[in-house]
Amino acid sequence: MPQFHHRHCSFVRNAVLFAGIAWGAMLPAQAAGWRQGECGRFTVAVIPDTQNYTDFTHQKAEGFPVDAAPMFFEQMRYIADNARSQGGDIVFATHLGDVWQHYSQWMDPGHEQRGFKWMPNPAGSAVARQPYPQVRSFEIPTAIKAFELLAGKLPFSVVPGNHDYDALWTDPQHAPQPGAEDKAVSIRHIGGLSGYLSAFSNQSPLFKGQPWYVASNDEGADSAQVFNAGKCQLLHIGLQFDPPDSSLAWARRVIKRFPGMPTLVTVHKYLDRDGRRADTPALDLSVLDRRDNNPQMVWDEFISQHDQVFMVLSGHIGGQGYSVDHNDDGHEVHQMLADYQGRSRVARQAAGRENKGLATGDGWLRLLDFDLDSARPTVKVRTYSTHYRKHSTEFAGYAEAYRKAEGQQALSDEAFAARDAFTIELGDFAHRFGHAAGTDADRR
Repeated sequence: MPQFHHRHCSFVRNAVLFAGIAWGAMLPAQAAGWRQGECGRFTVAVIPDTQNYTDFTHQKAEGFPVDAAPMFFEQMRYIADNARSQGGDIVFATHLGDVWQHYSQWMDPGHEQRGFKWMPNPAGSAVARQPYPQVRSFEIPTAIKAFELLAGKLPFSVVPGNHDYDALWTDPQHAPQPGAEDKAVSIRHIGGLSGYLSAFSNQSPLFKGQPWYVASNDEGADSAQVFNAGKCQLLHIGLQFDPPDSSLAWARRVIKRFPGMPTLVTVHKYLDRDGRRADTPALDLSVLDRRDNNPQMVWDEFISQHDQVFMVLSGHIGGQGYSVDHNDDGHEVHQMLADYQGRSRVARQAAGRENKGLATGDGWLRLLDFDLDSARPTVKVRTYSTHYRKHSTEFAGYAEAYRKAEGQQALSDEAFAARDAFTIELGDFAHRFGHAAGTDADRR
């Protein structure tokens, strides 16, 4: 396994009622706890930032050389077709956020009522220079259409990335200054989830009444799912961008409701390419709002304190990253970054020219193959393009095609390729979660 950066499951009973939702019926009768040898091999699909697929300007009708949206649909069809319910190995899918591209408001009413101020920032992101009605007319409907391909096939999750909020603005007290090298001089904030909730609220047909959708907060901005792997169960918690204190308090309650269950967490911004917690001064929401928590705070205030969290998944920053930290109990927490939104080979070849504005993502996503039954539990990380129908290891010139654009030109071809195909050893998994196979009294 490549050493990107190294710093210093129990499963619950069947007939659980959670938040008024009975979900025991979707579980096999034997699924009372983790027992080595009874989980089977299974896959979790990880869908990185899809904003360039849903971008209304990245379609032929707007003069783009290809229609990008069908590449998103290809990804979701692949996951649906390879779901366990269809005879495949995928038991769960998680979207890392930034589902769509543009913003639809200058400032959301919630922050305006709390006294926040905003100013336009012509030097900032082009996607936020004005409100775009196409967010509601094209980008969100396209995203819903994509997720509908998963409905009824397997449990899945989606979290809001910064682009999925209604508004992004620059704070007037931290205005951009010409020639300033310090990115923190210009500080932005995001707010408003009316668009996101119109697609992915807890009342969405995608989630309402689903036995695996076991909890939500902020109407669905944060959510939790339980999924099966053989006779085992895992918990997934999805958190909103730089989650506020209320999100972390809710997540603690979810952990308490499902004690000891092996837990994965998805949050859009968390890890950088070097394997450290992402430090993004220009978009650190905690700087302007004390309610919000940046990635280091999320680690300090939530992840490190809850021993059943063994993996954290994130996107936001183009490229790949991996690290292992030890939580307050001394156990490993495996953390991964995957974001392929800047990949533009498909559109560049169609256009016959080089242009940074041709990024789509080229259909790349992550597949995590879990083997929790072996003497040494592992997760095999694969990277696969549903457009090219090839794994990264099968793609000729893989590093040459993508390394420079993702800011990793200092890496050798071999080192770059290794970031998208490696095996994680879950060295303390059996010791950590083996106690969960105790008596019913132990689990109450």
